[in-house]
Amino acid sequence: MTTATANTPEAVPGLDHIMQTGLAFWASKVLLSAVETEVFTELAKGPEDLPTLTGRLGLHPRGARDFLDSLVALGFLVREDGNYSNTPSTGLYLDKHKPSYVGGLLEMANHRLYRFWGGLTTALRTGLAQSEAAQGNDTFATLYADPARLKEFLRAMTGVSRGANTSIAARFPWAKYKTAADVGTAQGDLIVQVALANPHLSCIGFDLAEVAAVFEDYVESNGLSARVKFHGGSFFTDPLPKADVIMMGHILHDWNLDEKRMLVRKAYDAVPEGGAFVVYDSIIDDDRSKNAFGLMMSLNMLIETPGGFDYTGADCIGWMKEAGFRETRVEHLVGPDSMVVGIK
Repeated sequence: MTTATANTPEAVPGLDHIMQTGLAFWASKVLLSAVETEVFTELAKGPEDLPTLTGRLGLHPRGARDFLDSLVALGFLVREDGNYSNTPSTGLYLDKHKPSYVGGLLEMANHRLYRFWGGLTTALRTGLAQSEAAQGNDTFATLYADPARLKEFLRAMTGVSRGANTSIAARFPWAKYKTAADVGTAQGDLIVQVALANPHLSCIGFDLAEVAAVFEDYVESNGLSARVKFHGGSFFTDPLPKADVIMMGHILHDWNLDEKRMLVRKAYDAVPEGGAFVVYDSIIDDDRSKNAFGLMMSLNMLIETPGGFDYTGADCIGWMKEAGFRETRVEHLVGPDSMVVGIK
């Protein structure tokens, strides 16, 4: 029997954590490729054995067994008697045919973010974006100019936001208000969830004109066309629509400090006395030591945008008070997301 010494790996605390994190892209790419090849959507039909699943997914036999068994070992699939099936979570969230599907975000991560994050070190050393903006292109203009990429991006925003959206729809004191507007609405899931949970509200989704068709299709599919309308415009050049409650979900973090302050001031101007401004993002804890997702989302903004960054609740409260909001609070929603509420 040997005894670990200070010079052996067994004696070094946290070595497993270092190695697992350093190679975490292995597990990430396995999951992203599983979403891309529609493993979970296929298995939503029922369990399948290795030859059947390999053929249905169009996989080469050389890697298929290791790929599928990796998904088992990572906890994304179950294998019993040689048959693979979804777990409850992957069956609910990664089947494209279910309204609970959140894979849109993972699709975008696979097609765009995965390669851009390879430039993190360059971004840290230069402060420059590594996305489409690295070639002098506007990231959002590039996305919005391609209908297929735009649709994928808008679905991704729904995927990353659904939990927070339903939480806001259920927990915010909507009975006090009659109208609501979602600024930077994307596919429209936030305003749709709010409208579904609060039948008395009249609602607006505000975004660039290119979003209108996707937004209106989504609203119609939820039976809300009579109460939820699209309002086209740019929040940089146009006034925001007037409403009792203005919301911005995963919007502020895209922009630099001056732009953040400008958007908060525009929201203040758009709501009446007693009206509310609701902001949510992966709000970083004030100590900047606990919400790792929020901190890494801020690094994602470094990679994606010329000046965007995520922020603490205290930061956002400061911007709201500068604009004139008299009451402010931070409230946790779900996972890494929290909302900051300002009352005029």
